[in-house]
Amino acid sequence: MAEIAVGVSSPRASVAAAAAAAAASASSGPAVLSSPRAALSRGAHQFHHRRWAPPAISPSYRAYLVALWLVGFVLVFLWQNTSMGRLRLYNRPPMPKRAPSAAASMGQWVASPPVYDLREFGGVGDGRTVNTAAFEAAVAAISERGGGRLTVPAGRWLTAPFNLTSHMTLFLAAGAEILGVQDERYWPLMSPLPSYGYGREHKGPRYGSLIHGQDLKDVIITGHNGTINGQGQSWWIKFRKKLLNHTRGPLVQLMRSSNITISNITLRDSPFWTLHLYDCKDVTVSGTTILAPIAGAPNTDGIDPDSCENVMIENCYISVGDDGVAIKSGWDQYGIAYGRPSTNITVRNVIIRSMVSAGVSIGSEMSGGVSNVLVENVHIWSSRRGVRIKTAPGRGAYVNNIVYRNITLENVRVGIVIKTDYNEHPDERFDPKAVPVVGNISYMSIHGQRVRVPVRIQGSAEIPVRNVTFHDMSVGILDKKHHVFQCSFVQGQVIGYVFPVPCKNLDLYNERREMVKQSTLQNISDIDYSF
Repeated sequence: MAEIAVGVSSPRASVAAAAAAAAASASSGPAVLSSPRAALSRGAHQFHHRRWAPPAISPSYRAYLVALWLVGFVLVFLWQNTSMGRLRLYNRPPMPKRAPSAAASMGQWVASPPVYDLREFGGVGDGRTVNTAAFEAAVAAISERGGGRLTVPAGRWLTAPFNLTSHMTLFLAAGAEILGVQDERYWPLMSPLPSYGYGREHKGPRYGSLIHGQDLKDVIITGHNGTINGQGQSWWIKFRKKLLNHTRGPLVQLMRSSNITISNITLRDSPFWTLHLYDCKDVTVSGTTILAPIAGAPNTDGIDPDSCENVMIENCYISVGDDGVAIKSGWDQYGIAYGRPSTNITVRNVIIRSMVSAGVSIGSEMSGGVSNVLVENVHIWSSRRGVRIKTAPGRGAYVNNIVYRNITLENVRVGIVIKTDYNEHPDERFDPKAVPVVGNISYMSIHGQRVRVPVRIQGSAEIPVRNVTFHDMSVGILDKKHHVFQCSFVQGQVIGYVFPVPCKNLDLYNERREMVKQSTLQNISDIDYSF
């Protein structure tokens, strides 16, 4: 280390030497520098003209430093990989290990699903050429490959009904429109749904849907707001004139299928129900517009989850000629025998218009049971009814655990409806003693304006309505008549502020859920159909 110290001159030493020289000069002769600052300046000047050189390091010392650095690095590395590793320097969690796929473990190359264009199969989007063969060939190619996407480009693609396959995406580009052939002779006949006994409108078989799938998995229908158009006008006219011998078919029907996504498309002018989901699981319908004329388009329901489980309907706009959303589960003895309930269904962030029927309905075909339904953030405007539950003797089963929350009613004839005598039956073989159980129904944050009858709950001695709750309700009424909150055979409670004044059948509670008044008139009837 003595070699390193010899001949080293630092800036601090130079400044000190300059100050000492100035002091010596002052003691031996006349003052040359007038101040310490001048002395420092002179010393700095002297230092400026002396070039500082780095100390010389011998090769042996350099090797010593390199060896010391390597030893330190090895020690740190070993420390991090011992049992002390839990105290790693950076405390970074270990990366998860992903198990290799079966194909990768066998060294196989896994390709992404193929993407096809309908034109590759001879499709012509001129609105006149029938493209059924092109759709069928494309679906067959996807099925053979085990999945894939069919893109329908911009254009008007006329077709008869065709089937989808599993692991398939039907993608409608912007400006794409699939058109249904209007001649019913091109529509195949199918067996009746087992939970209905026969076609909904006629005995015997029923027409299939324009786009159909059954026993499928992983089906997506999406796009850039392309359209599936059933061109239902001719069907509606023939139905009214009783020229059809079979029940009309839906626009899109998926049966006994799972993992379904329908999004970012428009469905319009269906011959019958627009989107029928039958005995399906794990379904999402999002960002979808459903349209039909509000008059003259009979039975054009928007979305019908029928004996379905785990369904999400959200962010949709629906304006149709019947119920906007209708939750079903089979009809009378046929639905009871089939025994598939509709459960775990959410309808939210939806705008609905239904001049003929209701915004959101449960039933009337509910013989497999309906439970665990949430309807929230729904705006229903210019409609005959807002939210409705309908059933009848002969249906059996139950409607249970239903929650309506944050519902806005605007220009609606009857806002909230429960009807227990909707006596429409498939045949005379139903059991009138098979009565449904209706209860545990909550209405929270119900608001609106220009509503003629805010509430009409019509239970009966056979089918009383139990445990109904109203909490936070304020609906502006159109006609200030007495019978605006109508009840019959209803048991339940009103919590906090509710307007208009609730019927006498219900117990009254304050906001702290303390009872204010208990009803003794649960079985009285105050139903008035005159308005």
